[in-house]
Order: sequence, then C-alpha cells, then structure tokens
Amino acid sequence: MKAVVFHGIGDIRMDDVKEPKIKEPTDAILRITASAICGTDLHFVRGTMPGMVPGTVLGHEAVGVVEELGADVRNLKKGDRVVVPSTIACGYCSYCRAAYYAQCDNANPNGKHAGTAFFGGPAMSGPFDGLQAELARIPFAGVGLVKLPNGVSDDQAILLSDIFPTAYFGAELAEIKPGDTVAIFGCGPVGLFTIASAKLMGAGRIIAVDRVPDRLGMARELGAETVDFSAEDPIEAIVRLTGGIGVDRAIDAVGVDAERPHEGPAYKEAKQQAKAFDLEVKQIAPDARTTGDAFRAGDGPSQVLQWAVRCVAKAGTIAVIGVYPQTSRTFPIGEAMNKNLTLQMGNCNHRKYIPKLVDLVQTGQVDPTAILTKRAPLESAIDAYKAFDRRDAGWVKVELRPSRAGAPAHLDRAVA
Repeated sequence: MKAVVFHGIGDIRMDDVKEPKIKEPTDAILRITASAICGTDLHFVRGTMPGMVPGTVLGHEAVGVVEELGADVRNLKKGDRVVVPSTIACGYCSYCRAAYYAQCDNANPNGKHAGTAFFGGPAMSGPFDGLQAELARIPFAGVGLVKLPNGVSDDQAILLSDIFPTAYFGAELAEIKPGDTVAIFGCGPVGLFTIASAKLMGAGRIIAVDRVPDRLGMARELGAETVDFSAEDPIEAIVRLTGGIGVDRAIDAVGVDAERPHEGPAYKEAKQQAKAFDLEVKQIAPDARTTGDAFRAGDGPSQVLQWAVRCVAKAGTIAVIGVYPQTSRTFPIGEAMNKNLTLQMGNCNHRKYIPKLVDLVQTGQVDPTAILTKRAPLESAIDAYKAFDRRDAGWVKVELRPSRAGAPAHLDRAVA
C-alpha cells in the first residue's frame, strides 16, 4: 500500500509498504478515507522533536471504514465509518477511567512513565505507524475509534481527529469564563480552532497573534482581533488594547517551532536574544534543520512562552497546547511566579472530547470545514508537506485522500 514514510530529518517519501495486520484481539484494521497533515508532523520532519525512527509511517489524523476487527472489539462492525483519536489509550487503566487518555498506563510499549502514545510519532511515543496511508492498524479499537453518525462528512470528521479536540482542550485548560479577554498565539489550524473554542466558552474578546497574512485573515473571519508580530510589538499591542491590564488568559498554540521576529518593532529585542535562542535550538534538538528552504526549525523555541507570561494580567492563566519535546528547558518561571500566574499544559485527551464535538457538528452548531483549505491526493503528499511547511497562501489545513478510498462521504449522502 502507499504511505508517507519518514526516512530522516528533512527526508520523507511516498513508499510502498506492507499492509498492516491484526496483532492483538483489541485491534482493528481501518481503510483510510481521509487523513491530514498537522504542524506536529512538521516538528518531526524538521528535527525539533527528536527520536523519529526511519521507516515510520507518518500522520495521526484519520477518518475511515472498518475493514477487519479483532475478537475483543465488541462495539463496532465491519463497514462502520469512524474517526480516529490521535492519542492511543487502553480505556481501562485508572488514567483512562478518569478521562486522562493521553496518560494511559498501557498504550505506550515503552512503559507507564514513557508518556503519551500516538500515531506516527518518535520512539518514545511507541512508535506506532501513522495514518497517512491507505490502511492502518488501530490498537485498542473499541476505545480508539469513534463511530460517525449520518450527516457528518469526511471533511468535517477529519478535523475532529486531532486539531479541534486539542484546541477545545486548550481553551478548557485556560479556564476561560464568560467575558474573559483571551490571547491566542499562533493562527495555524489549532490556533484557529482555539479561537472557535474560546467563543464557545463565552470569551468576551479574543486577540490572535501570528505573522502569516491569510492565517490572520481567517482569525478575523472567526471574530478575533489580530496582531501581526512582524509589524508591531505584540506585547505593546496587547497591553494597549486591554487598557494597560493585559489579558485574562493566554494560550500557546505554537510550540517548539516558534519563530522570533525578524522585522518590525519587536525585532530589536529578538536580536538581543538571538544567541540565547540559537543555543536553545541546539540544546533541544542538535540535529534539527536550521538551513535550507524546506523543513527549517523555528528559531525562537521559547518566544511564545515569554510573550504569554508577559501579556497575561496578574493572577491570570496560561495554557500550553503547542508541542514541546522533553528536551525543552527554558521557561520564564520567575516572572510567572511573581505575577501569581496559573500554568496548565499537556497532550490532548482526544477520546474525551471527540464525542461531544461530533454532536456539535451533527447538530449544526459548528462547521469545522472553514479551516480546511486544501484537499490533495495522498500520492501528492510530499508536495503538500512542502507547501504546508512554507505556509504558502491557502495552505492552512490540508486533507489527504488515498485514491483507493473511493468517493468521500458528504453531508447530502446517508452513510451507514
């Protein structure tokens, strides 16, 4: 079958690989009808999330149809249409029973303290082959697959596999209350869904920070006030817009590949920190790509964390849902402590949120497809990765569709 395979930092290929087989009675084999490219995938290809094993199939977002079931999968049948939670969980350990699926004791074969297990990730996450393929093996399928109801399209469902749940989780971590003013750093797919999630939770004002014009434009379409950090100092702008107070909540939807300003009023301070930022990159991921036109690592790993601490009002809350590897060490703890800030973070417990979000889509309260800007054949995934990495205009969120997937499921067609 065709799959997107990691061969090394900066080197991904469309390969023919063996079709997956049932290994455990709790497994399922899924015929994938849609997958997607995520910013987390770029961390692996850029080398800012170390430990990727050559030969690993990439991707952790998918919608598909059940092809085969292990004997202990009791809630699904062949032909069921499902969405895949990006993180893998057993469903029966104490963490899963408390809905902390991302901290499952049993899913990660590296042991209870190894961290979150997820598809298409580095050695410390399993590794498990990912979902940018024609078929995939789904462990613990009774928990790891969520059946889709009639009327929810593939285009809608693919956005419920990872980015919308992660965004909703981030808004929840930020403790958003009705009327709150919220700053969201990053207007990529997760950041845009974080804007939508903050609105669902009643935020009074949302200030979104990025530098890419079409992403800022989409943030404004969603109702956010926008700040271009390459055109103005984001902290000065946020403080001015909030009457000198700062925001109640801030959310980091960027992570380790954050960029420092290279022009505008914020450049002067970033230039003064350049050596420190360069050292951070080397300490976090010494093999990360720092040159070339494609798959370059961000050059300001702690930039967003610094801005988040500075822009939040005293006694405010910061949520971190941008991905950071275990090698990250830099955080302005002294400034945060002296402002009495609350800091919450983590990998999303996808299985907790997906059923609720499916209901919101089915009832028409939310249509996530406004974020889906490109659809490409799986066979052209490498070119799609490059356009997404460059942040080319219009390449905000990319769906990949295998040619053997058949016709997509649309809202106007009943799906069993």
